[in-house]
Amino acid sequence: MDTIYALSSAAGRAGVAVIRLSGPEAGGTLQALTGRAPGDARKAELRRLRRPDDGAPLDRALVLFFSGPESFTGEDVAELHVHGGRAVVASVLEALAGIPGLRAALPGEFTRRAFENGKLDLTEVEGLADLIDAETEAQRRQALRQMEGALGRLYEDWRARLMRLLAYAEAEIDFPDEEVPGDLLKSLGPEVEALRADIAIHLKDGHRGERLREGVEVAIMGPPNAGKSSLLNRLARREAAIVSAEAGTTRDVVEVRFDLGGVPVTLADTAGLREAAGEIEAEGVRRALARAEAADLRIVVEACDGKGGLTGSFALAREGDLKLLNKVDLGAPDNVDAIMVSVMNGEGLGEVEQKLSEIVSELASLSENPVVTRARHREGLEECLASLERVGEGLRAGRETELITEDLRLAARALGRITGRVDVEDLLDIVFRDFCIGK
Repeated sequence: MDTIYALSSAAGRAGVAVIRLSGPEAGGTLQALTGRAPGDARKAELRRLRRPDDGAPLDRALVLFFSGPESFTGEDVAELHVHGGRAVVASVLEALAGIPGLRAALPGEFTRRAFENGKLDLTEVEGLADLIDAETEAQRRQALRQMEGALGRLYEDWRARLMRLLAYAEAEIDFPDEEVPGDLLKSLGPEVEALRADIAIHLKDGHRGERLREGVEVAIMGPPNAGKSSLLNRLARREAAIVSAEAGTTRDVVEVRFDLGGVPVTLADTAGLREAAGEIEAEGVRRALARAEAADLRIVVEACDGKGGLTGSFALAREGDLKLLNKVDLGAPDNVDAIMVSVMNGEGLGEVEQKLSEIVSELASLSENPVVTRARHREGLEECLASLERVGEGLRAGRETELITEDLRLAARALGRITGRVDVEDLLDIVFRDFCIGK
């Protein structure tokens, strides 16, 4: 296998840059660069790096060696902590490129090797990626918990329960003459139902984990000149959208992303909803309606008309929408079920932010238990659940053992795909351990 290398810290000028190597030549490369054997694993040493071909000095660096399999990738790993100047990094990478058996790593290749060598499962790999991309504190905590294996352990526990059930079903088919308890298949019903219930509860999470990872989508909608763009600017605390007395200023969706109580929020200002005056405005209205339909939360803005009446946009509101009545400084009618605000002078905006924060926190709260964070996980769990439901129906209807066993196999495979660990040896181990086949 090739030994790979790459700059693991961010590109650009920095105090320290970290260059990582992984593979069978990691230790030999350290010796080629420093003239000395790697030394004790996990012990940092200050050494002078030299170009292997002519001995020209490259830098003084802190070097570390991690002996496989006790390393991130499961292979021998070396790290070079060099000074972070562009020229230093470029010269060290150039020297590595000239050493036989080494090549530049592909994107994500270190983590892929960690997965292939059993150091991480797929959920942990995804957790690591989410941790690197985390924008808010809540995202960081969710990603860290997933990277440390909380989600993977839950799914592996379910898969182990499934493999045990599958092993019993397989034993009834393949080893009828061995010492297998009679009528074993019918006894699986309660365990199948318990597992099905656990997965069903896990899926009924309101998509909180996915929303926290991806961000909550909030759309502001209402008629032209209701104050939607001004509200966006107020909440974003910057001039993100153009504000004008001219109706129809917003023709496309204007987005702002910010942190609201640890949850990433994308706030979208949409075109004013009215009978369009032209082709461009009509397209803006179409996009506004589509964005509002897809949003996790809609803020419907109504405006006082200065004569004690309203412009009529609350007719668009539906259950769960946050309704705001703007321009109350012009005189608001009584008994309106909405938060009274004046975006112009700031009246009521504190209440809007508090209510918005409460709703967003409910939509994407950080759960104490591991939650689904990706559509891939949800699809696998739903496939597993459907297979278990067929198993339950088959047991109640007395279907052939072979059909029930196949559905158990499909359920286990669906869970295994989530973590990336699908191994027939697991099934054989359980069969031989529990039933002493071939004694």
